[in-house]
Amino acid sequence: MKTLFQANSPTGNEISYATHDDFCRIFNEEMNGLYWLALLLTADQAKAEQCFAAALEDCVHTGNVFKEWAHSWSKRTIIKKAIQMMNPAPQEYRITPEITSSPVEVELGANLSAVVALESFQRFVLVMSVLEGYSNQDCATLLNCTRHDVLTARILAVKQLAQAGVNPNATTESSSQGLHAASLALSGAA
Repeated sequence: MKTLFQANSPTGNEISYATHDDFCRIFNEEMNGLYWLALLLTADQAKAEQCFAAALEDCVHTGNVFKEWAHSWSKRTIIKKAIQMMNPAPQEYRITPEITSSPVEVELGANLSAVVALESFQRFVLVMSVLEGYSNQDCATLLNCTRHDVLTARILAVKQLAQAGVNPNATTESSSQGLHAASLALSGAA
């Protein structure tokens, strides 16, 4: 099958799949961003570290991921591992009360602290849809809920952020800047 595809390829180039080394390089070069994604989702430093390590393990043992997709695959794996660990669900679907995580001990700044303080389902929806750009359908599929649940959670999250004095329109930019600054502080480079 592979040779048939290559023969029909206009350039004749081989299909390039991500290797163990590619994923190790991505997790090394993007360590801060991937860790902070895990931290924003889990709102717990120990769980974020476990999520990061489990995602790295999954990625290096994954086959058949196009090399060009390896970076986005790494982020998606972090998100899926965080979902498995935290099991976020809309309030009406919860069987047991939400387990509260230990507070994050790193200084995050007002915007990121407000995101971490959100209820877990709202936090997952906000991070996935606003910060990572996932569609409503992709969020619903990964979170095993309806698109309506995703829309409702995002609206509630934005309202809570607005009440906390966070500009919802600046969340993406300031979160990115905050993540960079916090990652430097965490690594001791600041």
